[in-house]
Amino acid sequence: MDNSKIPQTDILLKLISTKMPFGKYKGFILRELPENYLLWMHQKGYPDGKLGVLLETLYEIKLNGLEFLLDDFKKLYHK
Repeated sequence: MDNSKIPQTDILLKLISTKMPFGKYKGFILRELPENYLLWMHQKGYPDGKLGVLLETLYEIKLNGLEFLLDDFKKLYHK
């Protein structure tokens, strides 16, 4: 995953504010996507572009039990 061109703060903001644009979970905020869907996406292959970077990042966050970081980030930026 090469997300070096996207500032980390921007990625976190997008994970808590961007809606899934297609599929079974269309309209869900990315942060709300279930881990099993992200695992399926990981196995199938992420879409190209920024959405793929966001989904892969979210997968890694959930896989490593770091969802609390998104919760804390949301508290800071969505007052």
